Amino acid sequence: MQKYYAVRRGKKPGIYLTWPECKAQVDGFAGARYKSFTDRAQAEAFLDGKDSYSKPANKTTSKPKVSNINDFDVVVYTDGGSRNHGNFKGGHVKTSDKAAWAYHISNNGQTYEGTDGEFGATNNRMEIMALIQSIIRLNELKINQQNTIFVLDSQYVLNAITKNWLTGWKKRGYKKADGSVPVNVELWKQLDKLLPTVPKKTFEWTKGHATNVGNNRVDELLNETMDKM
Repeated sequence: MQKYYAVRRGKKPGIYLTWPECKAQVDGFAGARYKSFTDRAQAEAFLDGKDSYSKPANKTTSKPKVSNINDFDVVVYTDGGSRNHGNFKGGHVKTSDKAAWAYHISNNGQTYEGTDGEFGATNNRMEIMALIQSIIRLNELKINQQNTIFVLDSQYVLNAITKNWLTGWKKRGYKKADGSVPVNVELWKQLDKLLPTVPKKTFEWTKGHATNVGNNRVDELLNETMDKM
C-alpha cells in the first residue's frame, strides 16, 4: 500500500512517498510537523493546515482525543512484535520464533532510535521491553526531566500503567487479585522502578499500522531487526 508522507513544517514542506525522504526534511528541524497517510487527498489536506480530512459518509464517528505533540518537549514512540508461528490464534510462541522491540524519540529537532530482538519472546514481552529501553535512553540522554509523551499501540502496557494495574500488583507483592503472578513480572518490576525517573509524562494510545508516522517507524525498525535475525 502506497503511503504519502506530508511535511507541513520542515526543511522543504511537501508530500513524500518514502520515510527516508520525509525523515530528511524533519530531522534537525525544530517544531517539525509531519504525518503519513494512505490517501493523497488526506495528505494534501494536512499540508494545507487541516489536521483532519473527512470523506463523505453515512455515519458520523467520534474519535478519541489526540494530544498535540507540539505541547511536549519529548515525543516517544515504542512498539514490540513477535512472528508467532503458533498453529492457531493465541498459540504458544515457539523457541525459534523471532521477536523484537523498538523506540523512536524526538527532542528539540533531534531523533534517537533503538531496537533489538530475541527468539521465543511474546509480543507483549517486547512491548514492555520497548518502553523500558526508551526510558533508559531518556535517562542516558539526560532529557528525562522534560515534558514527555509516550505513544503506544499496546493496550496491554497502557492499561497496566493508566488503570493502575501495576500499582495494585506491587501492593500485593506483585500478584494479581486472584493471587496469580503477572506474566513478565520481572519486566514489570523493572518498569515500575523506571517510571518515576520521568516525572512529567503522558501516555497515549494510537492505532497500530495506521497513519501515525512515529508508530509506523518503530514498526518498521522492529521488523528490520527480525528480518536480520
